[in-house]
Amino acid sequence: MKYFLIPLMFISLVSCLDDNNANPEPAEAIDYSARNEEDIQIYLEENDLQAQTSETGLHYIINEQGTGEQPTSSSDVTVAYKGYFLNESVFDESDSNGITFNLQQVIAGWTEGITYFKEGGNGLLLVPAHLGYGSFDYNGIPGGSVLIFEVNLIDVN
Repeated sequence: MKYFLIPLMFISLVSCLDDNNANPEPAEAIDYSARNEEDIQIYLEENDLQAQTSETGLHYIINEQGTGEQPTSSSDVTVAYKGYFLNESVFDESDSNGITFNLQQVIAGWTEGITYFKEGGNGLLLVPAHLGYGSFDYNGIPGGSVLIFEVNLIDVN
């Protein structure tokens, strides 16, 4: 019985300790808008690209408009894509068959950007952090990152 009480007392003492790192305060969000805009402009110049810019700050290039149906922000779509950073390091990519999802289930840059294409269309989305994953790290994507997506809208379902 005494061998049972010793571990129990140890566990009780450890659980009562104050661990300041157990629930760290969330960091404050940082506004990367100005820096992202500058970085996007440099990328466009260095790559001799001409992009359109929406009111939200999304930069997009339509290589081919497409001829099929044009999605709305709540459409289900099938899109083949490659996502990379400004340094062209790829962080995600679909196969050529694409991936199907609802445009309400993705980052704001996609919800807006995919609607500029029609089925069969393709181009580039340059997504500033506030339309992507914000100022916090997310699944290997550093906070404040500009995300570039080569997109091909295969189908509006």
